Amino acid sequence: MFLPSSTASHYRPGLRFCVLLKIKKSSRSVRLELRRGRLCDVTTLNYRRSLLLLPRKLANPALCKPSDLLRSAMALTQVSSNKCAGGFQKVYEHDSSELKCKMKFAIYLPPKAETDKCPVFYWLSGLTCTEQNFITKAGSQLAAAEHGIIIVAPDTSPRGCNIEGEDESWDFGTGAGFYVDATQDPWKTNYRMYSYVTEELPKLINANFPTDPDRMSISGHSMGGHGALICALKNPGRYKAVSAFAPICNPMQCPWGQKAFSGYLGADRSTWEAYDATVLAGSYSGPQLDILIDQGRDDQFLSASQLLPDNLIAVCSEKKIPVVFRLQPGYDHSYFFIYSFMNDHIKHHAKYLNA
Repeated sequence: MFLPSSTASHYRPGLRFCVLLKIKKSSRSVRLELRRGRLCDVTTLNYRRSLLLLPRKLANPALCKPSDLLRSAMALTQVSSNKCAGGFQKVYEHDSSELKCKMKFAIYLPPKAETDKCPVFYWLSGLTCTEQNFITKAGSQLAAAEHGIIIVAPDTSPRGCNIEGEDESWDFGTGAGFYVDATQDPWKTNYRMYSYVTEELPKLINANFPTDPDRMSISGHSMGGHGALICALKNPGRYKAVSAFAPICNPMQCPWGQKAFSGYLGADRSTWEAYDATVLAGSYSGPQLDILIDQGRDDQFLSASQLLPDNLIAVCSEKKIPVVFRLQPGYDHSYFFIYSFMNDHIKHHAKYLNA
Protein backbone atom coordinates (compact mmCIF):
# COMPACT_ATOMS: atom_id res chain seq x y z
CA MET A 1 0.00 0.00 0.00
CA PHE A 2 1.38 3.42 -0.83
CA LEU A 3 0.40 7.03 -0.33
CA PRO A 4 1.68 9.47 -2.98
CA SER A 5 4.39 11.67 -1.49
CA SER A 6 2.77 14.79 -2.92
CA THR A 7 -0.49 14.25 -1.04
CA ALA A 8 0.33 16.25 2.09
CA SER A 9 1.70 19.22 0.19
CA HIS A 10 -1.30 19.44 -2.13
CA TYR A 11 -3.99 18.98 0.52
CA ARG A 12 -5.93 22.05 1.57
CA PRO A 13 -8.96 22.04 3.92
CA GLY A 14 -12.17 22.72 2.02
CA LEU A 15 -10.93 21.18 -1.23
CA ARG A 16 -12.13 17.92 -2.71
CA PHE A 17 -9.39 15.54 -3.75
CA CYS A 18 -8.69 11.87 -4.27
CA VAL A 19 -5.94 9.62 -2.97
CA LEU A 20 -5.34 6.34 -4.77
CA LEU A 21 -4.22 3.46 -2.58
CA LYS A 22 -3.17 0.10 -3.99
CA ILE A 23 -2.94 -3.09 -2.01
CA LYS A 24 -0.58 -4.94 -4.31
CA LYS A 25 -1.14 -8.44 -2.96
CA SER A 26 -4.83 -8.46 -3.71
CA SER A 27 -4.91 -5.92 -6.54
CA ARG A 28 -7.64 -3.84 -4.93
CA SER A 29 -7.92 -0.17 -5.75
CA VAL A 30 -9.72 2.27 -3.51
CA ARG A 31 -10.65 5.88 -4.28
CA LEU A 32 -11.00 8.11 -1.26
CA GLU A 33 -12.77 11.43 -1.58
CA LEU A 34 -12.20 14.04 1.10
CA ARG A 35 -14.20 17.20 1.55
CA ARG A 36 -13.89 19.94 4.17
CA GLY A 37 -11.07 18.19 5.90
CA ARG A 38 -12.81 14.85 6.53
CA LEU A 39 -13.55 11.54 4.91
CA CYS A 40 -16.97 11.87 3.34
CA ASP A 41 -17.25 9.11 0.77
CA VAL A 42 -15.37 6.02 -0.27
CA THR A 43 -15.83 4.13 -3.49
CA THR A 44 -14.13 0.80 -4.10
CA LEU A 45 -13.13 -0.46 -7.50
CA ASN A 46 -12.68 -4.08 -8.63
CA TYR A 47 -13.67 -5.62 -5.28
CA ARG A 48 -17.29 -6.62 -5.61
CA ARG A 49 -19.40 -4.43 -3.29
CA SER A 50 -16.82 -3.98 -0.52
CA LEU A 51 -16.27 -0.65 1.16
CA LEU A 52 -13.02 0.07 2.96
CA LEU A 53 -12.89 2.97 5.36
CA LEU A 54 -9.96 4.80 6.86
CA PRO A 55 -9.91 6.81 10.07
CA ARG A 56 -10.86 10.44 9.85
CA LYS A 57 -7.28 11.41 10.65
CA LEU A 58 -6.64 10.66 6.97
CA ALA A 59 -8.05 14.16 6.52
CA ASN A 60 -4.54 15.19 7.54
CA PRO A 61 -2.37 12.82 5.50
CA ALA A 62 0.76 14.09 7.23
CA LEU A 63 -0.41 12.27 10.36
CA CYS A 64 -1.00 8.94 8.62
CA LYS A 65 1.26 5.94 8.75
CA PRO A 66 1.01 3.08 6.25
CA SER A 67 0.19 0.72 9.13
CA ASP A 68 -2.72 2.96 10.17
CA LEU A 69 -4.07 2.95 6.64
CA LEU A 70 -3.87 -0.80 6.16
CA ARG A 71 -5.25 -1.71 9.59
CA SER A 72 -8.23 0.61 9.35
CA ALA A 73 -8.88 0.08 5.66
CA MET A 74 -9.43 -3.59 6.29
CA ALA A 75 -11.73 -3.02 9.28
CA LEU A 76 -15.05 -2.65 7.47
CA THR A 77 -16.64 -4.16 4.39
CA GLN A 78 -19.81 -2.63 3.03
CA VAL A 79 -22.62 -5.11 2.42
CA SER A 80 -25.28 -2.68 1.18
CA SER A 81 -26.05 1.01 0.79
CA ASN A 82 -29.42 2.63 0.06
CA LYS A 83 -30.41 6.26 -0.19
CA CYS A 84 -33.06 6.89 2.48
CA ALA A 85 -34.71 10.02 3.92
CA GLY A 86 -31.99 12.19 2.39
CA GLY A 87 -29.21 10.15 3.96
CA PHE A 88 -27.94 6.60 3.58
CA GLN A 89 -28.94 3.33 5.18
CA LYS A 90 -25.90 1.07 5.10
CA VAL A 91 -24.87 -2.35 6.36
CA TYR A 92 -21.28 -3.32 7.12
CA GLU A 93 -19.43 -6.48 8.07
CA HIS A 94 -16.27 -6.74 10.15
CA ASP A 95 -14.17 -9.22 12.09
CA SER A 96 -15.03 -8.87 15.77
CA SER A 97 -12.21 -9.25 18.28
CA GLU A 98 -14.69 -9.72 21.13
CA LEU A 99 -16.90 -12.32 19.45
CA LYS A 100 -14.23 -14.07 17.37
CA CYS A 101 -16.42 -14.10 14.27
CA LYS A 102 -17.66 -11.87 11.47
CA MET A 103 -20.40 -9.49 12.58
CA LYS A 104 -22.79 -7.23 10.70
CA PHE A 105 -24.24 -3.94 11.81
CA ALA A 106 -26.56 -1.44 10.15
CA ILE A 107 -25.92 2.30 10.28
CA TYR A 108 -28.13 5.15 9.16
CA LEU A 109 -26.21 8.30 8.21
CA PRO A 110 -28.49 11.38 8.15
CA PRO A 111 -27.89 14.23 5.69
CA LYS A 112 -26.22 16.23 8.48
CA ALA A 113 -23.42 13.64 8.64
CA GLU A 114 -22.08 14.93 5.33
CA THR A 115 -20.95 18.16 6.98
CA ASP A 116 -21.00 17.74 10.78
CA LYS A 117 -20.37 15.28 13.55
CA CYS A 118 -23.58 13.68 14.78
CA PRO A 119 -24.73 11.95 17.97
CA VAL A 120 -25.28 8.19 17.84
CA PHE A 121 -28.40 6.26 18.83
CA TYR A 122 -27.68 2.55 19.39
CA TRP A 123 -30.54 0.12 18.82
CA LEU A 124 -30.52 -3.42 20.25
CA SER A 125 -32.95 -5.88 18.67
CA GLY A 126 -34.84 -8.77 20.22
CA LEU A 127 -34.84 -12.54 20.02
CA THR A 128 -34.29 -14.10 16.56
CA CYS A 129 -33.60 -10.72 14.93
CA THR A 130 -30.68 -9.58 12.80
CA GLU A 131 -29.71 -6.01 11.90
CA GLN A 132 -32.30 -6.17 9.11
CA ASN A 133 -35.47 -6.22 11.22
CA PHE A 134 -35.04 -2.74 12.62
CA ILE A 135 -33.91 -0.97 9.46
CA THR A 136 -36.71 -2.41 7.31
CA LYS A 137 -39.63 -2.32 9.78
CA ALA A 138 -39.20 0.36 12.47
CA GLY A 139 -39.44 3.47 10.28
CA SER A 140 -36.72 5.33 12.17
CA GLN A 141 -34.92 7.01 9.28
CA LEU A 142 -37.15 10.07 8.71
CA ALA A 143 -37.01 11.11 12.36
CA ALA A 144 -33.28 10.41 12.53
CA ALA A 145 -32.77 12.60 9.45
CA GLU A 146 -34.86 15.38 10.97
CA HIS A 147 -32.89 15.42 14.21
CA GLY A 148 -29.44 14.72 12.72
CA ILE A 149 -28.91 11.43 14.55
CA ILE A 150 -26.85 8.45 13.40
CA ILE A 151 -28.52 5.12 14.22
CA VAL A 152 -26.47 1.95 14.69
CA ALA A 153 -28.17 -1.44 14.89
CA PRO A 154 -25.95 -4.49 15.46
CA ASP A 155 -26.86 -8.14 15.10
CA THR A 156 -28.19 -9.93 18.19
CA SER A 157 -25.52 -12.61 18.63
CA PRO A 158 -22.41 -14.16 17.16
CA ARG A 159 -23.13 -16.37 14.16
CA GLY A 160 -21.45 -19.35 12.56
CA CYS A 161 -19.22 -20.17 15.52
CA ASN A 162 -19.79 -23.94 15.20
CA ILE A 163 -20.78 -24.30 18.84
CA GLU A 164 -22.74 -27.45 19.53
CA GLY A 165 -26.37 -26.54 20.20
CA GLU A 166 -26.16 -22.89 19.10
CA ASP A 167 -28.97 -23.33 16.56
CA GLU A 168 -31.24 -25.63 18.52
CA SER A 169 -33.43 -23.00 20.25
CA TRP A 170 -34.94 -19.72 19.08
CA ASP A 171 -34.47 -18.19 22.56
CA PHE A 172 -30.89 -19.32 23.28
CA GLY A 173 -27.74 -19.33 21.16
CA THR A 174 -27.92 -17.87 17.66
CA GLY A 175 -30.08 -14.74 17.59
CA ALA A 176 -30.32 -14.75 21.39
CA GLY A 177 -27.08 -13.39 22.85
CA PHE A 178 -28.97 -11.56 25.63
CA TYR A 179 -26.29 -8.83 25.74
CA VAL A 180 -24.23 -10.58 28.43
CA ASP A 181 -20.61 -11.70 28.55
CA ALA A 182 -20.86 -15.46 28.93
CA THR A 183 -18.70 -17.15 31.54
CA GLN A 184 -19.61 -20.77 30.82
CA ASP A 185 -18.30 -23.23 28.27
CA PRO A 186 -18.81 -23.51 25.36
CA TRP A 187 -20.23 -19.98 25.09
CA LYS A 188 -17.65 -17.83 26.86
CA THR A 189 -15.24 -17.49 23.93
CA ASN A 190 -17.77 -16.02 21.48
CA TYR A 191 -20.86 -14.89 23.37
CA ARG A 192 -19.64 -11.55 24.69
CA MET A 193 -22.37 -9.28 23.40
CA TYR A 194 -22.22 -6.88 26.35
CA SER A 195 -18.57 -6.00 25.70
CA TYR A 196 -19.20 -5.91 21.96
CA VAL A 197 -22.06 -3.42 22.28
CA THR A 198 -20.51 -1.20 24.95
CA GLU A 199 -16.84 -1.26 23.93
CA GLU A 200 -15.84 -2.69 20.56
CA LEU A 201 -18.72 -1.43 18.43
CA PRO A 202 -18.66 2.21 19.63
CA LYS A 203 -14.89 2.36 19.05
CA LEU A 204 -15.37 1.03 15.53
CA ILE A 205 -18.17 3.49 14.80
CA ASN A 206 -16.29 6.48 16.21
CA ALA A 207 -13.16 5.60 14.23
CA ASN A 208 -14.93 5.34 10.89
CA PHE A 209 -17.89 7.71 10.88
CA PRO A 210 -18.52 11.42 11.67
CA THR A 211 -19.70 10.90 15.25
CA ASP A 212 -19.52 12.90 18.46
CA PRO A 213 -18.29 10.25 20.95
CA ASP A 214 -19.61 12.26 23.89
CA ARG A 215 -23.19 12.12 22.61
CA MET A 216 -24.67 8.66 22.41
CA SER A 217 -27.85 6.98 23.60
CA ILE A 218 -29.34 3.51 23.56
CA SER A 219 -32.68 1.82 22.97
CA GLY A 220 -34.06 -1.59 22.12
CA HIS A 221 -36.95 -4.03 21.96
CA SER A 222 -37.73 -7.05 24.16
CA MET A 223 -34.36 -8.78 24.72
CA GLY A 224 -32.83 -5.64 23.21
CA GLY A 225 -34.82 -3.47 25.61
CA HIS A 226 -33.25 -5.48 28.43
CA GLY A 227 -29.87 -4.86 26.78
CA ALA A 228 -30.44 -1.12 26.48
CA LEU A 229 -31.52 -0.79 30.10
CA ILE A 230 -28.59 -2.72 31.53
CA CYS A 231 -26.06 -0.88 29.34
CA ALA A 232 -27.35 2.48 30.62
CA LEU A 233 -27.62 1.37 34.25
CA LYS A 234 -24.17 -0.29 34.31
CA ASN A 235 -22.45 2.73 32.74
CA PRO A 236 -23.67 5.87 34.55
CA GLY A 237 -23.24 8.99 32.42
CA ARG A 238 -22.13 7.22 29.25
CA TYR A 239 -25.53 7.28 27.54
CA LYS A 240 -27.40 10.58 27.38
CA ALA A 241 -30.77 8.83 27.12
CA VAL A 242 -32.30 5.37 27.23
CA SER A 243 -35.63 3.98 26.08
CA ALA A 244 -37.18 0.59 25.42
CA PHE A 245 -40.09 -1.15 23.75
CA ALA A 246 -41.56 -4.06 25.75
CA PRO A 247 -38.27 -4.78 27.53
CA ILE A 248 -37.48 -7.89 29.57
CA CYS A 249 -37.23 -5.91 32.80
CA ASN A 250 -36.45 -8.59 35.38
CA PRO A 251 -34.82 -11.53 33.56
CA MET A 252 -33.85 -13.31 36.77
CA GLN A 253 -37.56 -13.86 37.41
CA CYS A 254 -38.81 -14.88 33.95
CA PRO A 255 -38.41 -18.08 31.88
CA TRP A 256 -36.51 -16.40 29.01
CA GLY A 257 -33.96 -14.85 31.33
CA GLN A 258 -33.54 -17.89 33.52
CA LYS A 259 -32.82 -20.09 30.50
CA ALA A 260 -30.33 -17.63 29.04
CA PHE A 261 -28.58 -16.74 32.29
CA SER A 262 -28.19 -20.33 33.45
CA GLY A 263 -26.69 -21.28 30.09
CA TYR A 264 -24.40 -18.28 29.65
CA LEU A 265 -23.58 -17.42 33.27
CA GLY A 266 -24.01 -20.67 35.20
CA ALA A 267 -26.09 -21.80 38.16
CA ASP A 268 -24.90 -19.16 40.63
CA ARG A 269 -27.76 -16.67 40.57
CA SER A 270 -25.67 -13.99 42.23
CA THR A 271 -23.76 -13.62 38.95
CA TRP A 272 -27.03 -12.93 37.14
CA GLU A 273 -27.62 -9.71 39.06
CA ALA A 274 -25.06 -7.83 36.95
CA TYR A 275 -27.36 -8.19 33.94
CA ASP A 276 -30.80 -7.63 35.47
CA ALA A 277 -32.23 -4.12 35.00
CA THR A 278 -34.45 -4.31 38.07
CA VAL A 279 -31.53 -5.30 40.31
CA LEU A 280 -29.23 -2.71 38.73
CA ALA A 281 -31.81 0.05 39.19
CA GLY A 282 -31.85 -0.75 42.89
CA SER A 283 -28.17 0.13 43.21
CA TYR A 284 -27.95 2.90 40.58
CA SER A 285 -26.19 6.03 41.84
CA GLY A 286 -25.19 7.91 38.69
CA PRO A 287 -26.51 11.03 36.95
CA GLN A 288 -30.25 11.34 36.46
CA LEU A 289 -31.43 8.89 33.83
CA ASP A 290 -34.82 9.64 32.24
CA ILE A 291 -36.22 6.35 30.98
CA LEU A 292 -39.00 6.02 28.40
CA ILE A 293 -40.75 2.65 28.08
CA ASP A 294 -43.61 1.75 25.76
CA GLN A 295 -45.47 -1.49 26.37
CA GLY A 296 -48.33 -2.98 24.37
CA ARG A 297 -51.26 -3.91 26.58
CA ASP A 298 -52.15 -6.86 24.32
CA ASP A 299 -48.57 -8.18 24.26
CA GLN A 300 -48.75 -11.95 24.70
CA PHE A 301 -45.40 -11.98 26.47
CA LEU A 302 -46.60 -9.43 29.00
CA SER A 303 -49.44 -11.72 30.04
CA ALA A 304 -47.01 -14.68 30.07
CA SER A 305 -44.88 -12.90 32.72
CA GLN A 306 -41.81 -12.70 30.48
CA LEU A 307 -41.45 -8.90 30.66
CA LEU A 308 -42.34 -7.92 34.26
CA PRO A 309 -42.28 -4.10 33.88
CA ASP A 310 -44.04 -3.58 37.22
CA ASN A 311 -40.98 -4.90 39.06
CA LEU A 312 -38.69 -2.35 37.41
CA ILE A 313 -41.13 0.53 37.86
CA ALA A 314 -41.47 -0.22 41.56
CA VAL A 315 -37.71 -0.13 42.11
CA CYS A 316 -37.26 3.01 39.99
CA SER A 317 -40.00 4.73 41.98
CA GLU A 318 -38.27 3.82 45.23
CA LYS A 319 -34.89 5.04 43.93
CA LYS A 320 -36.43 8.16 42.35
CA ILE A 321 -35.26 7.21 38.86
CA PRO A 322 -37.64 8.97 36.43
CA VAL A 323 -39.56 6.53 34.23
CA VAL A 324 -42.25 7.38 31.72
CA PHE A 325 -44.11 4.09 31.26
CA ARG A 326 -46.83 4.06 28.61
CA LEU A 327 -49.17 1.08 28.39
CA GLN A 328 -50.51 1.22 24.85
CA PRO A 329 -54.01 -0.31 24.40
CA GLY A 330 -54.43 -2.79 21.57
CA TYR A 331 -50.74 -3.15 20.71
CA ASP A 332 -48.81 -6.42 20.75
CA HIS A 333 -45.09 -7.32 20.74
CA SER A 334 -44.47 -6.87 17.02
CA TYR A 335 -42.71 -4.27 14.87
CA PHE A 336 -46.13 -2.80 14.06
CA PHE A 337 -46.08 -1.64 17.67
CA ILE A 338 -42.52 -0.31 17.42
CA TYR A 339 -43.27 1.53 14.18
CA SER A 340 -46.25 3.26 15.82
CA PHE A 341 -44.18 4.94 18.53
CA MET A 342 -40.67 5.12 17.09
CA ASN A 343 -40.91 8.85 16.38
CA ASP A 344 -41.67 9.51 20.05
CA HIS A 345 -38.55 7.60 21.05
CA ILE A 346 -36.32 9.42 18.56
CA LYS A 347 -37.64 12.73 19.93
CA HIS A 348 -36.94 11.57 23.49
CA HIS A 349 -33.34 10.79 22.56
CA ALA A 350 -32.90 13.98 20.52
CA LYS A 351 -33.92 16.05 23.54
CA TYR A 352 -30.80 14.86 25.36
CA LEU A 353 -28.45 14.19 22.45
CA ASN A 354 -28.92 17.66 20.95
CA ALA A 355 -29.11 19.56 24.22
